[in-house]
Amino acid sequence: MPVFMTAEEIDDYGEALEAHRGIVLKERYLPLITPFRGVRALFERLRADGKQIALASSANKDELAIYKRIANIEGLIDVETSSDDAERSKPHPDIFRAALERLGGGSPDRMIAVGDTPYDAEAAAKAGMRTIGLLCGGWSAEDLKRSGCVAVYKDPAELLALYAASPLA
Repeated sequence: MPVFMTAEEIDDYGEALEAHRGIVLKERYLPLITPFRGVRALFERLRADGKQIALASSANKDELAIYKRIANIEGLIDVETSSDDAERSKPHPDIFRAALERLGGGSPDRMIAVGDTPYDAEAAAKAGMRTIGLLCGGWSAEDLKRSGCVAVYKDPAELLALYAASPLA
């Protein structure tokens, strides 16, 4: 909303718009959502390598549970945060900072975010983290790199295929 509305408009209309967005999502679009290629396999690879996985999403907690089911990643996540855990959404770092705290407060420069929007990269950078960008979110490689992504891949399947040479390795 900060891209399209002033802070005052968000204060006046933000809650109503968010409620309407949730209804439209559930009624029209949720049945059409499918996971990105390779999500579960990438998460399994990360787990096999002994890496912790934090899911830091701008979705609310109820929507996040649905998305985890759709992506078939339940049971592969160490910690998760949602918009319910943050005062401000991306591009603010609140959600990533909450995830870092739940991971035990490790050094953010040793962690890597994977996101599919410039807002993910901007928020992660503000929390001290590097970001890998994925094109499957609809943004261009240039947009993702300009926002700070250290590497860009087509989707989780390509990141997994090139894992050994990626920042995750």
